[in-house]
Amino acid sequence: MINLYNLLQNSTGQFPFPWNSTRDPCSWSGVGCNSNNSYITRFSFEDFSLSNSDFLPVLCQIDTLESIDLSDNQLRSLPSEFMTGCGNLTGLRELSFSANSLSGPLPSFHGFLKLETLDLSGNMLSGTISLQMDGLVSLKILSLGSNHFTGSVPTHLGKSMVLERLDLYSNQFMGKIPREIVNYSNLTWIDLSANNLSGSIPDRITELPNLRFLLLSSNSLSGGIPSDLLSQSSLVGVLLSDNSLEGSLPENISSSLRALYLRNNRLNGTIPSSFFGSLQNLEYLELNNNSLGGSIPPELSFCKNLSTLNLARNQLTGHLPVEITQLKQLSKLNISWNLLNGSIPSSVSRLQNLKKLDLRGNNLSGSIPESIGNLSSLIELQLGSNELGGKIPLMPQSLLIALNLSSNLFEGQIPKTLSQLTVLHVLDLSNNRFTGNIPDSLAKMESLVRLVLSNNLLVGLIPDFHAYVLVETTGNTGLIEPTKLSPTQKTTNVLAYLIIAGTLSAGVFGFVVCFRFRKTQQISSVATTTNHGNICSIWNYDGKIAYEDIIKATNDFDIKYCIGTGGYGSVYRAQLPSGKVVALKKLHRLEAEDPSFNQCFRNEVQMLTNVRHKNIVKLYGFCLHNRCMFLVYEYMEKGSLFCALRFDVEASEIGWTQRVKIVEAIAHALSYLHHDHTPPIVHRDISSNNILLNSQLEAFVADFGTARLLHSDSSNQTVIAGTYGYIAPELAYTMVVTEKCDVYSFGVVALEIIMGKHPGDLLSSFTKPSSESIMITDVLDPRLPPPTNPIVAGNIVLVATMAFSCVHPKPKSRPTMRHLSQEFLSRRKALAAPLRTVSLLQLWNRKMDSGQPSNQVISAPA
Repeated sequence: MINLYNLLQNSTGQFPFPWNSTRDPCSWSGVGCNSNNSYITRFSFEDFSLSNSDFLPVLCQIDTLESIDLSDNQLRSLPSEFMTGCGNLTGLRELSFSANSLSGPLPSFHGFLKLETLDLSGNMLSGTISLQMDGLVSLKILSLGSNHFTGSVPTHLGKSMVLERLDLYSNQFMGKIPREIVNYSNLTWIDLSANNLSGSIPDRITELPNLRFLLLSSNSLSGGIPSDLLSQSSLVGVLLSDNSLEGSLPENISSSLRALYLRNNRLNGTIPSSFFGSLQNLEYLELNNNSLGGSIPPELSFCKNLSTLNLARNQLTGHLPVEITQLKQLSKLNISWNLLNGSIPSSVSRLQNLKKLDLRGNNLSGSIPESIGNLSSLIELQLGSNELGGKIPLMPQSLLIALNLSSNLFEGQIPKTLSQLTVLHVLDLSNNRFTGNIPDSLAKMESLVRLVLSNNLLVGLIPDFHAYVLVETTGNTGLIEPTKLSPTQKTTNVLAYLIIAGTLSAGVFGFVVCFRFRKTQQISSVATTTNHGNICSIWNYDGKIAYEDIIKATNDFDIKYCIGTGGYGSVYRAQLPSGKVVALKKLHRLEAEDPSFNQCFRNEVQMLTNVRHKNIVKLYGFCLHNRCMFLVYEYMEKGSLFCALRFDVEASEIGWTQRVKIVEAIAHALSYLHHDHTPPIVHRDISSNNILLNSQLEAFVADFGTARLLHSDSSNQTVIAGTYGYIAPELAYTMVVTEKCDVYSFGVVALEIIMGKHPGDLLSSFTKPSSESIMITDVLDPRLPPPTNPIVAGNIVLVATMAFSCVHPKPKSRPTMRHLSQEFLSRRKALAAPLRTVSLLQLWNRKMDSGQPSNQVISAPA
């Protein structure tokens, strides 16, 4: 073996670990050797917080190296000696510098003759891609996504004709997709999404015999979908959303497809019956926001594995086919804002996995079938703006959070059974013909935060609702209003409602790339009044500059730019004339006219302009135009953590190291709010919906609608606000907000991150594990292979132990966020025992109080 110890003694570079503790490099953290430890094969310094790369030339002298992984660090440049003097690394097969801060042009990689994987994604590299990779004759995977490359998509990618995966997403490439791309006949994955590409999809792309994933979303592509594209037998996922594609849908679709996203285009014609063919493997289908007409083919029932079906905002006619209720795996069904008529099939109760049903904006008639109460998984039911009437049946009681029956033909008294919906947040019965009194039982619903009863025929005294409930009763001339609420109470109402509405709008993003738009540039916070709309931290209240630029950037808030809709408003993506991309949270017109919402916006602006932390989402500005109100935020390409964990393909892209970094980022942000801000701030709604991810999967805490300043006196009594399932249990009886409420929510989110789903009923067992039979590997996200690296395994144990401590039923027994933040900053240790031997009971017994030392957390279980 090469004497690495001596090499390091003579090196001027600082190696990323204490290498001089032993002369055997095979025992060093981050170093891998062959089976008998006779030579070094791997250096893996992923997430070592490295900023200095001076040690890299040392690696050039280790001619047995096969893999170098320096991803998730803070490297800004690569030494020229490494790039030009590594002729000895003739056996190197994998090289990753992803998620660093590399800038400048693409380095040259001459001489790496056996390199198969090159990952430079998530940096700040710029310029064009030309001949820097001529020597890469063995390259199979090239990932240059999420950088600042310009020019055309390169037609010459070195001499590698074995290229299998090409990732160029989230750059600034322009022009057409080159026809020459088919010269790389082994391609299985092409991701050119979130660029500025135009023209049509090349017909020749169908000549790639092994293509599995084609990702072209968020460009300006036009023309039709090539007739044979979707019939290729190898295809698994096709994402063509957010373009200007037109024409009709292809009739023949490959049975291998699992995901097809065509939303936000200009497709027309009917959905052919042969379109569904034998799509027994299809899981995600989104055709929303097009101009499709005709009826929904009953052949849709062939898609037995369909989980998400979105046909919203088209021109579909006819009945809702009863065959749709045969899709037993369906979780999200959205056919809103079409021209459907007839009744809702009673067999809808077959959809036992359905969580969201949205049939708003059609011409559906008849009554709601009684069987709808059997949908035990239903979270959101949207039936507004139809012609439904008759009796409101018993609704699913266990999980239903939002129920919208507005703008229908319901009459008679409001059924008292609605008060049995114990977790309901939003109930909208407006614009119907309800008569009689408002049931007193509705006022006793603890979880309700918004009740809309406007424009009915109700009479009598309005019950005394909880102070945090926003009740809308305009247009009922027979109602008698109670004593008007104080301005403080009104503001509380609105804040509580906003956060819930924001939560309900979260799950609207999709498969593989939720938001792969161009990486948001660093934006100056200096106020400006230029005509190009450069963003400042607070815009003028008249909103003149902001209003003009935003209207132009979104074509007057065209639906094409909408990326999410909730009960009170919509979220839009806007690219300003300067090239900066921002997210807009815009109120619906009726809410914008309410003075209390105006005050709420000012409160959120004030809160976010006074916090400064790298893991808290930035508020760039706001507009309080008299006809339009919106907030302008930093744009997050990957959307919410909730979405990232919900979809299998996306979740599998977030490895264990990245998940630990997400937990760490949340901990640092909350520590700042609780301990480094004066006065301290309690967020009050930490949930996976309110954690946003950028293109590099960095986490940011968002949505401060219910955030509260902590005072040293006893004025912290509050109302329950937040997302169901994350709220600290003591709030139900103390009604006093403390920073330990956020600590509890943090614990739930941390568990959700490592489990891949909300812990749900498992939370109760976390308070008192009954045996050692449940191992931590039993509850880890099964979509990822269990971590084998001892350091990564130790980090998972650290996160799990933290989470157990945070969900302790006694608030005083929970650690502080400062303590948790410091645990992440301390040196982490490898897990001495295999992870599969660690039980939940062992971790519960090791749960940390605020004073316990960190070695109690990450040492191997007994």
